Amino acid sequence: MSRRTLGACGALIAVLGIATASGSRLRWFEARPAPSNPEPPGSAIRANLRDEALRHARTRLGEIDPHALTSAPPDPARTLTGDQVECQFVPHVPDGTTFKFDCTLATGETVRVKYGHEPEIHAEAAATRLLAALGYAADRVYLVPRLRCYGCPRNPFVTMHVLDVFRAPPAPEDDYVDFEWAAVERKFAAPPIEDDDRKGWAWWELKRVSAPKDDLDALRLLAVFLAHWDNKAENQRLVCMDAGYAESGSPCRVPLLMINDVGATFGPDKVNVSRWRETPVWIDRATCTVSMRMMPFGGSTFPDTRVTDAARLRVGRALASFTDQELREWFSAARFPQFYASTDDGKDLDAWVHAYRHRVTQMLSAGPCPS
Repeated sequence: MSRRTLGACGALIAVLGIATASGSRLRWFEARPAPSNPEPPGSAIRANLRDEALRHARTRLGEIDPHALTSAPPDPARTLTGDQVECQFVPHVPDGTTFKFDCTLATGETVRVKYGHEPEIHAEAAATRLLAALGYAADRVYLVPRLRCYGCPRNPFVTMHVLDVFRAPPAPEDDYVDFEWAAVERKFAAPPIEDDDRKGWAWWELKRVSAPKDDLDALRLLAVFLAHWDNKAENQRLVCMDAGYAESGSPCRVPLLMINDVGATFGPDKVNVSRWRETPVWIDRATCTVSMRMMPFGGSTFPDTRVTDAARLRVGRALASFTDQELREWFSAARFPQFYASTDDGKDLDAWVHAYRHRVTQMLSAGPCPS
């Protein structure tokens, strides 16, 4: 019997216990009133505003910052970087297949929590740091040694799905559940630009973006380097960097493309060092053509593309600029050895560093790319 089946059976038992609980009290943090927003524009206007923002979007925030690779994301109040984080369970049915739930901190902030022996936890922690270190927008992912969730079922993801099937409301819980080495995610601090039907952007839509081809190709190469094969439109975001954009209803002056939901990376089997090392960067090295056709979903929204030599050199040299020690600290912070081999042996870190260098060499040894 698989781990997920066992978990589902255990959760069903837990659900039956929860459904019969009575007289318990749920500790809610103080609710905050929702801000009053102006009437949103009509559907057609929202679609036009989204398309116009996509057309003028840029791809990058800043320059290379090695500190972002080796350090946890900024956390001025140290809410998520201590040895233990406490939060209150938010009862709703989560999407996707990864074990996750939403939880509200004492500050009133609601964050996404992923738990269990899941490769996405480690992949997202590593991929978001690399994106930030290279100057790209990225969500902030914190690996927490212990997360204490008040009001949580033992297996929140499975429990909420079972309750949804039986149309049973969750009963309040007084107790708490501790999760070890959970991932807590804060979204990049910029509102999304969406319309009624589109919640992200597809890679084939880059042909509509007016940014320099070198910039767009650099973003494509970075996605290929990570093996970001689960690249449906919802896994990329178009955001607005304008102050007050969410409340204004005005066109966005500074739209930005970003890759998010990067848990299906470092594979394509997700955090698999041998597969990641051997997955080719180029489908045609002579023409500098990148592709994801050989990956799951046949490449999804990512079409085969010939990239420029400037993009190849820019990304390859940026990736090569990190030292072996920085790479070891990066992979160690994301707990790749513990997930992949259940050990923190230095040899496992060496294997990941070698795989990284091998993929960078593939990129730099190609070319010059035809104009």
